Parts: sequence; C-alpha cells; structure tokens
Amino acid sequence: MKRHAAIAALTALFAAGAAWAGQITLQQAIEKVERETHAKVLSAETKHFGKHTIYRIKVLTRDGQVRVIEVPAEQN
Repeated sequence: MKRHAAIAALTALFAAGAAWAGQITLQQAIEKVERETHAKVLSAETKHFGKHTIYRIKVLTRDGQVRVIEVPAEQN
C-alpha cells in the first residue's frame, strides 16, 4: 500500500510540473519534491545531458527507504 502511495505521489509530482512554464532552479525542484512526497531530502545534484538538465534528488521516505527522484529543469 505504501508503495502505491509513493507511485501516486511521484505521478502527481510530474503531472503538476506540466503546468509550470520555463525552467526551474535546483532549489525549486527540491522544494517541489519535499512538498509532494513529504520525504526528507538527503542530497541533490544537477546533471546535464546535451541541452537538457535534470535534477537528481535523493530522499528518505517516511517508511525509511532511500529513493532518487529525477526532476527535469524544463517545465513546460
């Protein structure tokens, strides 16, 4: 059941991102992940793939699991 809640939260996270226009900062991505998952952020980094930027955010979930969530900087 917790796994389903986590999947639902991640789906909502990326669906909500579609409403944003332009590019978000790493700090905005961290705040978004905290708000949507209610998890503790352990670390965050920026990865560049050609013209695309991805924020990799490592979190500790409420049930004690470590997860990595990737958030695209381009939000359109």
